[in-house]
Amino acid sequence: MFERKSLKWPILLAIVMIVMLVGLTIGWILITIFGANWILLSVGSLMFVFVLLGVVLYLVWSIQQINLNRRQSNFIDAVTHELKSPITSLKLFLQTLGKRNIDEAQRQEFYHSMLDDVDRLDQLITQLLDVARLQQDSNEPEPESWISIESTLEEFTNKLVAQHHINRDCVSIECPPCDVWARRVDIDILVRNLIDNALKYAGKPPVVEIKVRVDSQSGSTTILVSDNGIGIPRHLHRKIFRRFYRVGNELERTKPGTGLGLFLVRSIVRRIRGSIRVVDLPKNSGSRFELVLPQSRLRAVPGQPFDEVPTTTR
Repeated sequence: MFERKSLKWPILLAIVMIVMLVGLTIGWILITIFGANWILLSVGSLMFVFVLLGVVLYLVWSIQQINLNRRQSNFIDAVTHELKSPITSLKLFLQTLGKRNIDEAQRQEFYHSMLDDVDRLDQLITQLLDVARLQQDSNEPEPESWISIESTLEEFTNKLVAQHHINRDCVSIECPPCDVWARRVDIDILVRNLIDNALKYAGKPPVVEIKVRVDSQSGSTTILVSDNGIGIPRHLHRKIFRRFYRVGNELERTKPGTGLGLFLVRSIVRRIRGSIRVVDLPKNSGSRFELVLPQSRLRAVPGQPFDEVPTTTR
């Protein structure tokens, strides 16, 4: 889950800079004793440039580690909150059901609330397992096949609107009958996280639009997922795809999450040689994600999958 980077290069860089500083000091002493020498001056100047470059590289590495530690701290806070809240709620409901006699209507209300808490825990665990699976090098990866885009979009839209307690009419889907050549688990993760992100950050009432375009010449499929939320500032368009990244302080947020959804999307897209980006929209006009998947085709007959394997290789 947490990336363990080797300290070999930072330590080697520090040792090289120390050696160069010692060499510069010795050279300065020799120049002071024996007078200026063009060879010593040239070597000293070159070493001084390398020391400055090393300091800059070390500073960049330190800033990256500080940002990573901050995001990991936010991730721990998010996971702690995402675990504790539903568990506390479940415990309260179970204690109430065990100690008090309540009517059937209230009992059913408790059951629905408990089911929502279980779904919330299940979604968190699924996301963590997706990250762990993504980082493992499997010797026997899942085979690729033709995956129906429209049925996958419908399936996860119906599941997620129920989880978010949103009317199904708030999500519109425009998708021609098409398939994409990929692994089922990869497409499921991409679709689930993009739709969940749109529903989570949509306005009130939420409006989410999903449009799919197929380019028959390039053999690629473009999926546009738009919402009517407050949008994403342009300077954060790249940062939101980083692991653990979430805007603001974790303890002050009202939206649940761990900062792993879009990281999963970007990682899978890179692996299948597709692309993902945030489309620039006017301020307060919501956000729009553009996902491009390679190796896809329109179906001549709706509901009829392809049998042939694409000749292009990745």
